[in-house]
Amino acid sequence: MTPPSPTEVLALYRTMLVIRRTEEQLAKSHQAGLIPGPCHTYVGEEAVAAGVCANLRADDMIFSTHRGHGHALAKGVSPRALIAELYGRATGVSHGRGGSMHLFAPEVGLMGTSGIVGPCILQAAGAAYTFQLLKRDQVAAAFFGDGAVNNGAFHEGLNLAAIYQLPVVFVCENNLYATEVPFAYATRNPDVASRGAAYGLPGVGVDGNDAPAVWAAAQAAVARARGGGGPTLIEARTYRTRAHAEGMRDGSYRTREEVEAWKARDPLRRLREHALAEGWAVAADLEAVEAEVKAQVEAAAAWAESSPWPDPASASAHVYSEAAHA
Repeated sequence: MTPPSPTEVLALYRTMLVIRRTEEQLAKSHQAGLIPGPCHTYVGEEAVAAGVCANLRADDMIFSTHRGHGHALAKGVSPRALIAELYGRATGVSHGRGGSMHLFAPEVGLMGTSGIVGPCILQAAGAAYTFQLLKRDQVAAAFFGDGAVNNGAFHEGLNLAAIYQLPVVFVCENNLYATEVPFAYATRNPDVASRGAAYGLPGVGVDGNDAPAVWAAAQAAVARARGGGGPTLIEARTYRTRAHAEGMRDGSYRTREEVEAWKARDPLRRLREHALAEGWAVAADLEAVEAEVKAQVEAAAAWAESSPWPDPASASAHVYSEAAHA
């Protein structure tokens, strides 16, 4: 696996910082009552979305979960379009109709997030089958949590992808808990990467808090898929350092010591320190990125809050394809 170049490392850092600062802003917004629905943040897992999506083209497609803000931002959705969506505003990425769990931006290859566990695996396999039939060199990627690997969709999706050698990358974000159920309790085989062998496809385990490692694993998997080599299963072992969703309890099922231990492995801090130690960037470069992102997210939040609510008269819009019924 080839490591990212210094330029690519700086781009990774920026993407991860955009995700972190946007999620922190959304957590504050939820506490302030600006978000009318649930809010599942991606804090602590930023290296996975950034590392994978950095290797995808604009016309490649991703399919995501209820914890999809990071994937949306990494694939090209702007912070203001994301924040406006969670505020329920007409300027949101889904016109204020989707909220936190139902983001959709086909123009950048985000083909939807869903609160249902597992369907993104099948959707990505289906998209990859379409690419294969149409002889396109596009790649599909599915992001899902450890809770999804005990779901029938995991078996069906990986089996189908392996049979037809589909151009798809399956990315399991193993953050150790399915809501509040420990993964170690829910399965006798907590090594997700090892499950790839049962379907005849490569299974790659990677430290999901190590951005260059995720980037390199994704680069190899995407190249394999695009070149006709078939699917890959990547298990990125990571951790969410906030509650399952904003406003939910965050105790009893995990200890404060465990959370603090994972915070010490923070992917942003690790990448920053690694980039400086390797000479890939100087402090001034990173500080400039940090200042730029801070201003961008603050402006995005202000813009979103000042954006209009959807017009009630448009309630029936976006239900059917207008082109199909013209």
